[in-house]
Amino acid sequence: MADPMIKPGRYAVLMGDIVGSEAAGSVQRLHRIFNSAIDWANTRHAEHIRSPLTITLGDEFQGLIDGLENALLAAADLRFKLMREGVACRFVVGVVELKTRVNPDRAWNMMGPGLGAARDKLNDKQSVNAHRFSFPDDPAFELLTDAVGESLTQIEAAWTDRQREYFLRSHLLDQTPAAIAKSANVSVRAVYKVLSAALSDYYSRQAGALRKALALQDQRYGLA
Repeated sequence: MADPMIKPGRYAVLMGDIVGSEAAGSVQRLHRIFNSAIDWANTRHAEHIRSPLTITLGDEFQGLIDGLENALLAAADLRFKLMREGVACRFVVGVVELKTRVNPDRAWNMMGPGLGAARDKLNDKQSVNAHRFSFPDDPAFELLTDAVGESLTQIEAAWTDRQREYFLRSHLLDQTPAAIAKSANVSVRAVYKVLSAALSDYYSRQAGALRKALALQDQRYGLA
């Protein structure tokens, strides 16, 4: 995965946790799904992961990634993967100035400005936003990215089961409307209607704007 001699420096941090894990009907099932999803995300994004996504406190995870845009993509994939299993999660993407060497095996025992701020953001239980961002040196950018993240959260919360399934088939599994229609035994037109009602295009534009904004931040922070 990562070179064990990777030096301190600036990285993107990705943190997250499971929402409502205390009320899970089966802790064993939740544990299995969570571990499987983390392993899947580490494999899917291995090219950009510097310290692997690591479960730290039972229902929380963190890791270091070589760019904010890449961290956002990993976060979205993981959220969608868990969502398809009926597991709600939330995440924080931020920037960290690591003062210790990167741990290439587990995202533990590392220190640097930015880690604490991202952790504080994740621990804010008052916010319903599932897509959060931490930029301590740029509060205006943090405010705006959080606002876009909250709009994505609100769209997701309004999805019906069918809207969610069609959206996830399209965005997580990369299925075309024709493929979705075939698997669901409905017309292609019906799939388009469901995706339109789910605000799929608007969601994609908002998510795309976030991705472009973080790509610009990557250039600013020297992560690109």
